[in-house]
Amino acid sequence: MMFRPALVLLAFCLLPALPSGQARPAPDALAKSLQQRYQGVRDFAADFVHTYRGGVLRTQTTERGNVKIKKPGRMRWVYTAPEKKEFVSDGQKVYSYLPQDKQVMVASMPSDDQATTPALFLAGKGDIARDFTATYAETAPAGAAMPPGTTSLKLTPRRSEPEYEYLVVAIDPVTFQIRALTTRDRQGGDSTLTFMNLKENQGISDKEFAFRVPRGVDVITDGTRN
Repeated sequence: MMFRPALVLLAFCLLPALPSGQARPAPDALAKSLQQRYQGVRDFAADFVHTYRGGVLRTQTTERGNVKIKKPGRMRWVYTAPEKKEFVSDGQKVYSYLPQDKQVMVASMPSDDQATTPALFLAGKGDIARDFTATYAETAPAGAAMPPGTTSLKLTPRRSEPEYEYLVVAIDPVTFQIRALTTRDRQGGDSTLTFMNLKENQGISDKEFAFRVPRGVDVITDGTRN
């Protein structure tokens, strides 16, 4: 799916602040805390900026949009600029709609034990502490303008993934809200999502994740043109 590098681990928000003067926890302990806090987030919405810096050609693109997530397994990513596109999961199927190509790609949502793709953690699948080894990152994610003191956690998958090498999650050290996250792909490129206006547990309706296939588009289901 085209949007997989862009969707990564966003919902670890509003963890309790560390007491003043307390040493930061071990990275694996922080990863467990993130997972525990994430389990309490039922839904959330945010605006985002998505920046991709290529590994081989060193190209850079910047896109903007908004996202809504609801557990279990529901997501709607709407890219508004510069090119409109939409990625929706209703909990059973994932729809990738590219208006300029007049094409909708449809794939099945993986089961929980297959949910190693970063996007699926957003929808309540997978487990950070189980699926990743955590270390502190030396720098903030590429392409993300981080406030002073931002903490960045590098997450390396415990089993080799064909699409990416590791993730970097940048969080506010006081509120523990997420600021940005990056996926490093196998070609050395960095896909960074920077989030603004994050809102949790707003009671988002399931209707927000219903996808209607537009008229006049090609539909490709699990690689087969319908």
